[in-house]
Amino acid sequence: MSRTGTLPPDGLREATAPDRRSWPVRRGLLPESGPQRGLALGGFVNQLGTAAFLATAPLYALRVIGLPIGQVGLGLGVAGVVGLLAGPPVGHLADRRGPRGVFLVTLLIQAVSMVSLLFAHSFTAFTAAMAVTDLAGASGGAARGPMIRRFGGDDVPRFRSYLRSTAFLASTFGALAAGAVIQLDSGSAYRALIVANALTFLGCAAVVLRVPGLEPLPAPTGSDRWPALRDGPYLAFVVLDGILWIQGEVVTYALPLWVVLHTHAPRWFTGVALAVNTVLVVLLQIRTSRGIKGGRVAGRATRRAGLAFLVGMAVIATASGLPGPVAAAVMTAGVAVHTVGSLWHAAGSMELRFRLAPAHAQGQYSGVFGIGMGLCYTVAPVLLGLLCLGWGAPGWLVMGGVFVAAGLAMPFVVRWAGRSRQLDA
Repeated sequence: MSRTGTLPPDGLREATAPDRRSWPVRRGLLPESGPQRGLALGGFVNQLGTAAFLATAPLYALRVIGLPIGQVGLGLGVAGVVGLLAGPPVGHLADRRGPRGVFLVTLLIQAVSMVSLLFAHSFTAFTAAMAVTDLAGASGGAARGPMIRRFGGDDVPRFRSYLRSTAFLASTFGALAAGAVIQLDSGSAYRALIVANALTFLGCAAVVLRVPGLEPLPAPTGSDRWPALRDGPYLAFVVLDGILWIQGEVVTYALPLWVVLHTHAPRWFTGVALAVNTVLVVLLQIRTSRGIKGGRVAGRATRRAGLAFLVGMAVIATASGLPGPVAAAVMTAGVAVHTVGSLWHAAGSMELRFRLAPAHAQGQYSGVFGIGMGLCYTVAPVLLGLLCLGWGAPGWLVMGGVFVAAGLAMPFVVRWAGRSRQLDA
């Protein structure tokens, strides 16, 4: 009680009440709710196996199945295109039937298609197995979207940032496992990794089974069956956001080749650059997402990200011709700036992905969003190879300019979207 014998006002009691959350939750090491933790753990297990497999899949096709390199690239490309087509219809199914059940089915299909790779001895069998895997993977992403949105509650960007941090960690560990398998370079090692990846899909399913099911949300009377495919502002967002997601390949694809082909930096620096990127993402992802709530704030964050990409890429471009240690130091600074931009972009992107989509059609919209990301990863190696590696330093500036243009356009798309929906509620 206070000195006057009366209780303090409710607002003061709330402000002065001790934070009873556990230390890992307060520090952002664990999400607050059980469903959030289940999705995070399931995603970690899933990404761990997927990252390891994707790094070794071409070598498995070359070394074990015996396909020529041209057929390997064609098979993976066909599988990727097929996977892009599945998102919207399966997301629509998740909206109407409930996302958890659909997500579980996609995980089981991926486990079976992984095992089928062990019996693939031709181009057709390899392509079919990879196509089913990619198809189910894209479908799973669309089905998982509504779960992230609804379990994330009012703080989806923070929760999605946590998921991205755990995915980064899983990808790092998966890459280490892939490196060990590649070093062994034996059929038994590649097959063991495939079996391990199949088990991670089952492990993810076992975790997701413990996550509560979600009832479908009713669609408004008279609403369009396929609203995502006719939503002009959302499609414009997907295009611009897809362009910006190319930034994820700058550090993992363009930079290692730039180091080896165009600078005097030691080759081991590529590992340092990836480590700097990973550490910054894991440490700063959740902190960066704080305060990015509402469409207009997310649009401004995306605009800042585009400018950061230009600055970071310009710094990296100056490393050409510099002495080895100086080039490494300069590129470390460039990677740091670029990574900060990627954090702003990820937070803004995830906020807009869910904020622009109606609650009853989150799965369908997540499927359309997945098409944009899938196309970006398909186009990125060609575009970055042509500009950054083919043109040299001017190409890095041109690519940075593309990112700036996409970032500057995003607030205009957000304002366009705001004419037909509430963005900052």
